[in-house]
Amino acid sequence: MATARAKHILVETEEECNDLINQLKEGAEFSVLAQENSKCPSGQQGGDLGSFQNGQMVPEFDQVIFNEKLGLYTKPVQTQFGYHVIFIDEREDDKSGEPS
Repeated sequence: MATARAKHILVETEEECNDLINQLKEGAEFSVLAQENSKCPSGQQGGDLGSFQNGQMVPEFDQVIFNEKLGLYTKPVQTQFGYHVIFIDEREDDKSGEPS
């Protein structure tokens, strides 16, 4: 099964999410923004979610993690929990074992 490693910042509104993305584009440090803004307990670890398999997260989250380019901040992703800024650190395909 495909696996990935990612970090995220969870906030309540799309506006907050867009503001954080703009701060990141201007050079803000992801882990600091996560610690200061994320509503998820992972915020205390700089937003780091560790490694997980496809299907372990909510579908909207998995869709981004397993299909978007690595190393980019995503547009706001809405789930039942709120809005997420997602950074995909790495991904490993289930067939080849090579990072995608």
